[in-house]
Amino acid sequence: MHHVLQLLIILLLLSGCQQPKTQDLSAPSSLQLVWSDEFEEAGLPNPDSWAYDVGDACNLPAGCGWGNQEKQFYTASNLKNARIENGHLVIEVHKESKGSADFTSARLKTKKKFELQYGRVEVRAKLPSGKGTWPAIWMLSSNNTYGGWPRSGEIDIMEHVGHIPDSIYGTIHTEAYNHMLGTQKGSSIHISDAETAFHKYAIDWNEQEISFSVDDQIYYSFSKHKEEASTWPFDQDFYLIINVAVGGSWGGAMGVDPTIWPQKMEIDYVRFYQ
Repeated sequence: MHHVLQLLIILLLLSGCQQPKTQDLSAPSSLQLVWSDEFEEAGLPNPDSWAYDVGDACNLPAGCGWGNQEKQFYTASNLKNARIENGHLVIEVHKESKGSADFTSARLKTKKKFELQYGRVEVRAKLPSGKGTWPAIWMLSSNNTYGGWPRSGEIDIMEHVGHIPDSIYGTIHTEAYNHMLGTQKGSSIHISDAETAFHKYAIDWNEQEISFSVDDQIYYSFSKHKEEASTWPFDQDFYLIINVAVGGSWGGAMGVDPTIWPQKMEIDYVRFYQ
């Protein structure tokens, strides 16, 4: 009996030491990977996957600054501002004058390269730091089915501002819900090391709901509650945008630190599932 008890105790101890199995929520069995960029080949971003927005947007009705009073000029095919390096896409901001802007950066997009209606969009990234930085991973309508912004919608998968370093924001904008009216819908999650460690930023999007998560932790969901494009324009193709802005109405709300540059966002991969 004594030996049996010893054996039982050993078995219990061993079972207690086993690590629980974890589920890879980034690739649930109901979804398949339909497009990705793992950024394995050094040099410029793959032109078959990425296009650029260029300039300081001085042609917008709101004037220069991409409608948000931002301070950067977006370049194209410039290794200084956007490159593949050590298996990562690097978007790097430099303090230098170009056009009417005081900084150069890059804004990459998958428009007319790969677009998506419903599914999971997942980006693993490490963010820049310092007052004045404003990195974003977001989506816009491919065809403006319901009209120009905000009528055709915007999905902000991840936004971060350097003067609030421990918070990540997920937001949607529509005709009825947008920041110009102060009615945008979204939430935030506390991430203490977003500027020093990689995290997985994602949305899961279907006909009725868009859920926002960091490292598979859902922190906000927006549900379709009316059959109206003004509140749910998310029934059309969208494309992905990745950029780092400087200053602006939100990013520069506490000023722009002149001593922190250059700053960079690093992206480990981009994956679309359906």
